[in-house]
Amino acid sequence: VQLQASGGGWVQPGGSLRLSCVASGNITSINDMSWYRQAPGKRRELVAIITSGGRTNYVDSVKDRFTISRDNAKNTMHLQMNSLKPEDTAVYYCNAVLVVTTPYPGEYDYWGQGTLVTVSS
Repeated sequence: VQLQASGGGWVQPGGSLRLSCVASGNITSINDMSWYRQAPGKRRELVAIITSGGRTNYVDSVKDRFTISRDNAKNTMHLQMNSLKPEDTAVYYCNAVLVVTTPYPGEYDYWGQGTLVTVSS
């Protein structure tokens, strides 16, 4: 079972990027999915979260600029980031609470490997 994040890169201020996160393996279901980010020298922070039912919540600094979504049929989550600012520069991590069957049946918290987003001119 793993989470694979992708979509990071370099973009100029005001630009857009779309991050994706795919969960794979012996997954029965996925509960909350979320994106975190960690900028150099700073603590990791929660950026956005989406429940299995589609309810969303965002950190104030990205409201009205970022949109989190998920496709339950494809075990996939996205983060559409618009109007990017230099302060959005960070490594972005996806996180999900997965109900799995192996190695031990249960509900576990998984992290993706991180994808770097750089916003600069």
